[in-house]
Amino acid sequence: MAVMDIIKEKLKLLPDSSGVYIMLDKYSNVIYVGKARVLKNRVRQYFHNSPKPEKVMKMVENIADFNYIITNSEIDALALENNLIKKYKPKYNILLKDDKTYPYIKANIKEEFPNFCITRKIKKDGNRYFGPFMGGISCKDVLDTLQLTFSVRLCHTQITQKCKRECLNFHIKRCTAPCAHKVDKEEYAHQVKKALEFLDGNYKDAEQVLKNKMLSAADGENFELALEYKNKLAMLSKLESKRITAIGKYIDADIIAYSTNNLYSAVNVLITRKGFMQGGTNYALDEAHLSDGEALTAFIIQYYANHEIPPEIIVEDFGEKQLLQDYFKEKFNKSVEITQAKQGLKARLLKMAQKNAVEYLEKSVDKIKHRDDMTVNACTRLQKLLSLKKYPRRMECYDISNISGVDKVASMVVFIDGEADRTSYRRFKIRTVEGANDFASLQEVLTRRLSKLGTDDEERFPKPDLIIIDGGKGQLSAVKEIFDGMHIDGIELISLAKREEEVFTLNREESVKISHRDFSLKMLQRIRDEAHRFAITYFRNLHSKRNLESVLTEIDGVGKVKRIALMEKFGTLDKIMSASVDELAKCEGIGNSLAIKIKEYFEENL
Repeated sequence: MAVMDIIKEKLKLLPDSSGVYIMLDKYSNVIYVGKARVLKNRVRQYFHNSPKPEKVMKMVENIADFNYIITNSEIDALALENNLIKKYKPKYNILLKDDKTYPYIKANIKEEFPNFCITRKIKKDGNRYFGPFMGGISCKDVLDTLQLTFSVRLCHTQITQKCKRECLNFHIKRCTAPCAHKVDKEEYAHQVKKALEFLDGNYKDAEQVLKNKMLSAADGENFELALEYKNKLAMLSKLESKRITAIGKYIDADIIAYSTNNLYSAVNVLITRKGFMQGGTNYALDEAHLSDGEALTAFIIQYYANHEIPPEIIVEDFGEKQLLQDYFKEKFNKSVEITQAKQGLKARLLKMAQKNAVEYLEKSVDKIKHRDDMTVNACTRLQKLLSLKKYPRRMECYDISNISGVDKVASMVVFIDGEADRTSYRRFKIRTVEGANDFASLQEVLTRRLSKLGTDDEERFPKPDLIIIDGGKGQLSAVKEIFDGMHIDGIELISLAKREEEVFTLNREESVKISHRDFSLKMLQRIRDEAHRFAITYFRNLHSKRNLESVLTEIDGVGKVKRIALMEKFGTLDKIMSASVDELAKCEGIGNSLAIKIKEYFEENL
């Protein structure tokens, strides 16, 4: 039976219920997921002869089959649609591929001696969250200022009745050391109260403390420290400048505007918290929705899956206001007011967001079109150049990182349709390999990865179409042994050698040399470089987990007194690592010969 005949028969069986429909291509790949108040009416619209936007027509041409799931309500359909989009990442859905989850500062007020830390996940745990920090404000700088000013703890050390040894932060007056019982509960609670007021936007106390410390450091001719205090004061001034002076009361809202040219769309999100304009972000969308309201709804659902849900969302007038309010209430137990602003300050904020969305769309269309050449078109071309059996939709690339066989790690990065899917990245500690043996390390990692296939874990680790190894023929042969031993079928395997950018495959003796101007090679280079970056980052994090004292202890001649002196002068391990020999030598008790030894140690080991 022909494809359209099968679809016509299935259309007759569609129910009158709400639910989710799933469009499939000829390879049974999910290419679109949508929700419907009435499945029968909605799905049939795609196959009517009525005029449709170009993007919808293109999608319909690729539909070979469809499935559907009945839900109890339209709200359940909305939630299920979002889950399936995250799971399948369909080609024709709105996908926030470049989405950023901005950092927040978390105050763990449920603890007896609260600590403060950076997080990107908001949880309903009774603690307090401040942010998001965006628009050129570094969350790390704010946290550093918090500790510098109010001496609160940033560590996660568990505080018990047993007195612990105070760390360097106590000696350099950055923490009052509750873990070492150097401060009582009432006094520390006062520190925390001041810190929370600061995070709420009261910067006066912090400004006065920093000014006093800056003047004191300058009087003591510690000009480097005085400059650090000056920079912190400049950051506070930048925070203060973000306050929206036009409003007489605090406003906590996200302002969301949508613009489209019927081929591409853009969304601008402005974020205001406690009367401060935190910043704004633009998103370029490439979608197949039939109406602007549905596109905006899909964006909002996906966006707030990874972002703080505010008390109010200010949007243009569209038809799904009540559905969204019900959705937030039922799924998150959060009362969100969807405001369709028409006048006053909120309307002016919305106009600002609309202007940003329109400008971004006008200036980004060429970039979006170029993105197709760099992504999906590059995948299609790669399939042709390397004679791959099928389109390489999900690509995984692996890299190994270590120094002299120490702290061996591996990375797995994932590209979908030629774009990074960072939520699917994975990292591995090498468990069984002795020394610096990249071949054996690759074999261990690929064995662990491929063992997920055919198990319950395959939902989290879907089968890739193509695996890319950073290396040459030797690395490719090492991984092929794993493929043969595990009887892996249906996954293509290639390697990319750095020096000449040669591509080695299993079906050719000679390497394939792709033009350096070809988008398909540029895509392979992107995924290879991303795998390298991710592996190096993990290695450095793992390596630096040996705390500052233990790292400096490894350097012959650096004892406790000199460690404290280094910390008092430079503040952090990063600054010590980046300091010159002359800068290190000026530190009390270090001298030129020891400074050279410290510099050489970091160059060789980190």
